[in-house]
Amino acid sequence: MQGYIHSFETFGTKDGPGIRFVVFMQGCPLRCLYCHNPDTWKKDGAKYMLTPLEVFQELDKVKNFVRGGITISGGEPMLQPEFVLELFKLCKENNIHTTIDTSGIFLNEKVKEVLQYTDLVLLDIKHINPEKYKELTTAPLEPTLKFMEYLAETNKPTWLRYVLLPHYTDDEKDLIEWAKYASQFKNVERVDILPFHQMAVQKWQDLGLEYQLKDIEPPTSTQKEKAEAIFKSYGLPV
Repeated sequence: MQGYIHSFETFGTKDGPGIRFVVFMQGCPLRCLYCHNPDTWKKDGAKYMLTPLEVFQELDKVKNFVRGGITISGGEPMLQPEFVLELFKLCKENNIHTTIDTSGIFLNEKVKEVLQYTDLVLLDIKHINPEKYKELTTAPLEPTLKFMEYLAETNKPTWLRYVLLPHYTDDEKDLIEWAKYASQFKNVERVDILPFHQMAVQKWQDLGLEYQLKDIEPPTSTQKEKAEAIFKSYGLPV
């Protein structure tokens, strides 16, 4: 078995606890307006075709300073659950902490099996309004909510992520509804508000894609503080 892989990061500090080895998988069914890795969308664009053992060996090379564990990101890692499952089995045999960074778009028996070997899930609930979610991602919201509910049922440790994008995800009513929804889950250990940035513009241009957000300014510190205050008012660990 081989996985379609875009790239690796050997000193990840924002993808779970500690310093982590991050594997960016190739392929994603979402088309988020603010995606900073549009070069991962098409599965056949993979830079690497590697077996789970070969990826584990890459991790093993840097194990002396990557003490946090491994994070599988993307793209959408659950597009290749069989590969992730075999890689995580190797990791658990060697007592390595495992994390998945996902949109929650897929939930089937194979994904559930992967989650049995997953210590932490980073889940992106990109919007709470179904129409706005679809405008932002081209995908339906419902699968992500079902994924979140399954994580709660199985008491899987979860960090939620929310990209704060002016004019799209910063409406006060939407922030309140998002916070109300997220605050009901006892397995949510942390919420990260990620300010929108423009660092992906060049990638979109290089791929010949139209970038609709080129005129959107990143959120101000005041805008971020407002979102944080709303989330904290519902008891969320921001």
